[in-house]
Amino acid sequence: MPEVIIKYEKPETLRVLEDLSKSLDFDITLIDTGSIEEKEPFDDILVPADKNADLSALNQIFTGKNLDARKLREEAWRRAK
Repeated sequence: MPEVIIKYEKPETLRVLEDLSKSLDFDITLIDTGSIEEKEPFDDILVPADKNADLSALNQIFTGKNLDARKLREEAWRRAK
């Protein structure tokens, strides 16, 4: 199975990835990287999201396209090599 390492600064990023993992069928394994130096916070503007968002509305975009998430991931990995 292909693996990807994602480095992130903000805890919100992990929460987003966890939500995506449920919809896109991938696993998350956390790796302890030891102590991380304190860095200054970013000046990003955070827009609060609806935690109960209904992703089924995206079905309209992909309906009838005969797409399979697993096949798309496998093809993307083959192209990236």
